[in-house]
Amino acid sequence: MSPGAAADPPVDISVVIPVFNEEENIGELHRRLSAALEETGRRYEVILVDDGSSDRSVERIDRIIGNDPRVRLVEFNKNYGQHAAVFAGLEQSRGAVVVTLDADLQNPPEEIPKLLAKIDEGYDIVGGMRARRRDSALRKVPSWFVNRFVSRATGVRLRDYGCMLRAYRRIVVDQILRCNEISSFIPTLANAFARSVTEIPVAHEERRRGKSKYGLGRLLRLNFDLVTGFSLMPIQLISVLGILIALLGVAFGLFLGVMRLIRGPEWAAEGVFTLFAVLFVFMGVQFLAMGLIGEYIGRIYAEVRNRPRYVIRRISS
Repeated sequence: MSPGAAADPPVDISVVIPVFNEEENIGELHRRLSAALEETGRRYEVILVDDGSSDRSVERIDRIIGNDPRVRLVEFNKNYGQHAAVFAGLEQSRGAVVVTLDADLQNPPEEIPKLLAKIDEGYDIVGGMRARRRDSALRKVPSWFVNRFVSRATGVRLRDYGCMLRAYRRIVVDQILRCNEISSFIPTLANAFARSVTEIPVAHEERRRGKSKYGLGRLLRLNFDLVTGFSLMPIQLISVLGILIALLGVAFGLFLGVMRLIRGPEWAAEGVFTLFAVLFVFMGVQFLAMGLIGEYIGRIYAEVRNRPRYVIRRISS
């Protein structure tokens, strides 16, 4: 439990929701979420973390807080990203179980009781697996590859690491908060501290209002967090690939030498374009390796500076 929330009365469920320019969804989100949580019959709180919104999201959340004491707002001074917002919400949470949820309503709040029922069976983490996912192929195809890579790298076989609708026991949340790394993917980090992890199918809807905040740049950033934050496998694969390419280069050089002796220097000149093509492939792999190594070095640099993940402007309740 976070120091700032230690003196507050405990609750059964904390729902943490990062918010970034979702003014069109805040009202419906609150209505549907409140109805779903009331049906559980448990004490709950809702923590909305504004990640530097430039629209009227904060104004609408303040209005809700005036009418519902179970809602709290954590407001950042600028945009730090979804996972920083989730970390801030986890730090302020008091629940025995913490549920994370997106504000865009693509994961319906009505699915939360399913996760709680599974948690009651004794699991430490219950993840949502988006059934009939309503996203474009541009998002689904990379997600498919990343999910399989992360499952193999971490040893926790889940089909949907990208689903925000997840439930964590307090013991797992407390361990997450002990980690100080700046760049981290929370679902994968949480699995390292859980004894039992499972996932269940949950509904997924199309975004009805507003625009998705996950463009190509954010998706690439998220994938780098996953790939470089929890495994050395990529850089090890690059090393193996480098050895194979070096061997292929030697073999190709010997082949060209033999063919020059057999067919004369004219044959070698005719194959100059093939040589350039192969050279470009090798150069491309080298640049890929350099970029991957640079990603690791950049993360080391960010951790050494030890800057805070985020700066909280105010907390309202």
